[in-house]
Amino acid sequence: MNASQINESLSSAKCTRDTSVTGVVFPCLYSLLFLGALLLNSLAAWVFFQIPSSSTFVVYLKNVVVADLLMTVTILIKVLGDSGLGSWQLKAFTCRYSAVLFYMTMYISIILLGLISFDRYLKIVRPFGKLFIQKVTTGKVLTVGVWVVMFSMTALPNMVLTNRDPPLNTTIKCSSLKGPLGLKWHEAVNYFCQFLFWGTLALMVFCYTFISKKVYESYQNSRSSAKNATRKTKAKVFIVVAVFFICFAPFHFARVPYTLSQTRSTSSCVLQTVLYITKETTLWLSATNTCLDPLIYIFLCKSFRTKLAEALRLKSKCLSAEGADSFAETSTKVEATSL
Repeated sequence: MNASQINESLSSAKCTRDTSVTGVVFPCLYSLLFLGALLLNSLAAWVFFQIPSSSTFVVYLKNVVVADLLMTVTILIKVLGDSGLGSWQLKAFTCRYSAVLFYMTMYISIILLGLISFDRYLKIVRPFGKLFIQKVTTGKVLTVGVWVVMFSMTALPNMVLTNRDPPLNTTIKCSSLKGPLGLKWHEAVNYFCQFLFWGTLALMVFCYTFISKKVYESYQNSRSSAKNATRKTKAKVFIVVAVFFICFAPFHFARVPYTLSQTRSTSSCVLQTVLYITKETTLWLSATNTCLDPLIYIFLCKSFRTKLAEALRLKSKCLSAEGADSFAETSTKVEATSL
């Protein structure tokens, strides 16, 4: 590490963070999130493994599960690094690789939610006939393209450009591991990801404006229970909007000012601390999508509900059979003792 790097590291270290927040509160919150996400997404992956990719909708949902599982792994690494349970090498690993994958999978989920919204728009507003974009092959090509583009533009360059040695005798900040080019690329990626979020939001507003119109027309025209059931089914698509706004909207209001505070010099340490806590809080909220996405599978994917119900019924029957066998065995022993 040369003299200029040491000076920049010491300057970055002048503004210290409250360890009760960074080392206790957030690791606890992420630990709870990790347990819930691991359970729900492991179950979702097991169910989807038994469902054929017969529609673009299922293809998108399967990719959401993969993204959520990968994010779940990075959450565990984040907990170990932020809580101080791991070494400084683990913290450096988190900055170089794990955190990068965390953000990559988050934006892949955002893009996929946009594709799901567009798919539901075509299904509800244009239910007759299939367009080219609704073909399964097209869906698979789109998802592969999303993964390749996001990895090559956001993940790989950030991994390569986070190339500085960790600062000596100070708390590691991820920005301190980046050189000038790495900081500029990080800022550029932030703007690119902001574009992805707001672009996806615009697409969802377009889709759900017309979906709302269609649901309202269905509500006005429904007179039978069958039509009411259809109207309720259409209304369930709004669960995608709820997950999108609850998880991702707050973070994108907080991310730009925080990134600017990391990539450019700021005079106020208090402002840096406030922006950091705000960013971390909204980032945790973004990570809750790993637990909320299963709601989309349950409410919108009939084949998922069917397979899940079958699995739960099978487990219930197994437990009942085990209970009956145990009761019979106990009764036999009692009878033998009486004789």
